[in-house]
Amino acid sequence: MSTGDSDTIATTEATPAETGADTTTNRRQPFPQGFLDSISTGWAERPDTAPPRRAQAPFAAARRAKLSSLFPGRRLVIPAGSLKQRSNDTDYPFRAHSAFAHLTGWASDSEPDSVLVLDPDGDGHRATLYFRERADRTTPEFYADASIGEFWIGPRPARHGVAADLDIDAAPLADFSAGDEDMVVGEDDDLTRAVSELRLVKDEYEIAQMRLAVDVTARGFDDIVQNLDRAVAHHRGERIVEGVFHLRARSDGHAEGYDTIAASGAHACYLHWTRNDGAVTPGDLILVDAGVEVDSLYTADITRTLPVSGTFTETQRRVYETVREAADAAFALARPGIRFRDVHAAAMEVIAARVAEWGLLPVTAEEALDADRGGHHRRYMVHGTSHHLGIDVHDCAQARREMYYDGVLEPGMVFTIEPGLYFQIDDMTVPEEYRGIGVRIEDDVLVTEDGVENLSAAIPRTADEVEAWIARLNPAG
Repeated sequence: MSTGDSDTIATTEATPAETGADTTTNRRQPFPQGFLDSISTGWAERPDTAPPRRAQAPFAAARRAKLSSLFPGRRLVIPAGSLKQRSNDTDYPFRAHSAFAHLTGWASDSEPDSVLVLDPDGDGHRATLYFRERADRTTPEFYADASIGEFWIGPRPARHGVAADLDIDAAPLADFSAGDEDMVVGEDDDLTRAVSELRLVKDEYEIAQMRLAVDVTARGFDDIVQNLDRAVAHHRGERIVEGVFHLRARSDGHAEGYDTIAASGAHACYLHWTRNDGAVTPGDLILVDAGVEVDSLYTADITRTLPVSGTFTETQRRVYETVREAADAAFALARPGIRFRDVHAAAMEVIAARVAEWGLLPVTAEEALDADRGGHHRRYMVHGTSHHLGIDVHDCAQARREMYYDGVLEPGMVFTIEPGLYFQIDDMTVPEEYRGIGVRIEDDVLVTEDGVENLSAAIPRTADEVEAWIARLNPAG
């Protein structure tokens, strides 16, 4: 993040270019005169009807009002971000900055380089959305610029349409000015923290979108189970799993909220295995960590660990049910008034107790749980049990520690519960029968008035339920 002027707070360093042309010259081609003489004529009139206001608009306005109250008299600048180059003249798909999407309601259909500006206005702020509106077909931009020209990328929205859709004042991007040299620089860390903490408690719209994201993700997991036999048959079966889920994410949502982890066998012990290039072998477990990001950009984050053959071995089941026991302990504790970090502590008590029982620790469970001298059990579960979830898969990450890790649970918070156990294939501290087994069970939960609701409860969790799930959806596997 960078700073702007004395009354300006901005959330990124970059000031958007007026046209983007400087970065796309390699995509331009010379055109013969006949083309230039005719390209601007012969087009039908574009529809000029403004769309109805989208459902998220009033919620976005309320979020802006909350942010406004935190920065009286300050000019706030929240950019959407720009296209990022993947290679040569190929860009990554554009995804707006989460703070921008949250505060405007403009989500998967937002335009690169757009900027939300909140200008001081009396006791509050006046919001203006600056963006590159569609070009007139008489301009070279229409046909000559492969990054932003409508001839290349399809229709771009009209300014009056965006204003009506989002219920916000809209202006041409060329009119945006970050400030002048006479202004004193403002503190941007405060804005970064504020836009992150603003999302700690979800509003009604956000909760509905989280439910939708989880529901679509559940269908994606059903698809994976139905196609386990296809994955087994392919030498890169993990990619079959990844691809099946991607199809569901793209068809019923917008995309995935993060790179899918399809980790079979010993790969399940690597926490962020996203190569997904291994075989899916009968007798092994496959750990799938995946989440659909819906059109509003809210994402689920679910993990299930499946026995490829349809049934767990005795050792696999022992590890799996221990992880579920740890998750259930976290569920039992979580409710309003509990500190967020205590959810993790509840799961860790189970993990420490069980690995101690199995003789895997050089100390007792109680000694392992000592805050200063312990931690021996964390060798087998190095990650945390929970993180906030929403428009980012690791939502609210810039919130203050006292608001996040040491914060108190409130109704409307959404977070994960995801304990695990991972015994790497070359870990000589565990018996051979455990090596190469990795298990994680991850659910998305909503804090209610008196506890938590498991939003992903419809996806089978217990070992018995998982085996029955596979038998029902993939009986021939």
